[in-house]
Amino acid sequence: MFASQGLDAPRLLCAAGIDGAVLRDPDARVEVEKISRLWEVAVAWSGKPALGMDRELPARHVNFDAIGYVMLASPSLKAGLMSLARYYAVISDAITLELEPEGDNCWLVLGLIGNARPLPRQRLEYSLLTVASLCRWITRREVQALAVEFVDPEPLEAEPYLRAFGCPVRFGQPRNRLLLTRADLDMPLLSRDPVLFDMHQRVIEARLVRLGSSSTAHRVSEEILRRLHLGEPRREDVASSLAMADRTLQRRLHEENTSFQQLLDGARRDLAQKYLAESRHTLGQVADLLGFADQSNFFRANKRWFGVSPGQYRSRLQEEQPLDVHS
Repeated sequence: MFASQGLDAPRLLCAAGIDGAVLRDPDARVEVEKISRLWEVAVAWSGKPALGMDRELPARHVNFDAIGYVMLASPSLKAGLMSLARYYAVISDAITLELEPEGDNCWLVLGLIGNARPLPRQRLEYSLLTVASLCRWITRREVQALAVEFVDPEPLEAEPYLRAFGCPVRFGQPRNRLLLTRADLDMPLLSRDPVLFDMHQRVIEARLVRLGSSSTAHRVSEEILRRLHLGEPRREDVASSLAMADRTLQRRLHEENTSFQQLLDGARRDLAQKYLAESRHTLGQVADLLGFADQSNFFRANKRWFGVSPGQYRSRLQEEQPLDVHS
């Protein structure tokens, strides 16, 4: 991407302290600080404060790899984005992605995992533009955001942002996020395929193991998933299983811009979508598998996550499933 902007890529990598050989290893990790340094040097050398704000750049230069294939095989755009959020650790050690419904729309929110210094604004801006590009890529149509918001103050020239996103862009906001319509999110994907979806999920899970994703949030989420079928996990018990004090667990999650309750809610939401897309569990059994004390709590949570009751959401998911041509 930087070379396409007229920069000397090998020299740029050297200035950031990055060995170019790691770029040829799909499982290699580059330290967050070095990636930040790369962006800072690139902005300084290019003289472009809005470096990366070109809507065609992500499609030409971002390797979506296994996550892209999971998204393509998902039943809908929303399901694909939920997979992206779940596996974002494959892409970045510094950034998280969450979906937050708001009325008939939904925000895609970029969060930050605690680092020694703030990430360059250009890196966050390009990350959100990449998510927008992914939406167009997997749907094969022009998905248009309703609004984009950034935490950083308004730059001297905002026009590149308006051209890149094609919608109102607001600065100085509480979070970095992008707003999509429910109609776009519920859109069935032409490429949906449950067999390929499961296969590519296994590939990503294996990659996460190889990468040794070690964030506290990831470890807590995994422990929550292991315990949910036994009832709602207690934070103190999860902390103990991870060999840390409860207060230490809370502090580390706070540093990663999340909380135990957010991770619990996210794990339940992801599993709810999985179980409701299948037909082998009754709604009562799904509630039990998600660790809810009763179905009424599950009903309220499902309304908050998906805007409809569990039964209605199951019907919607099953209507989206493609026919099995091999049966």
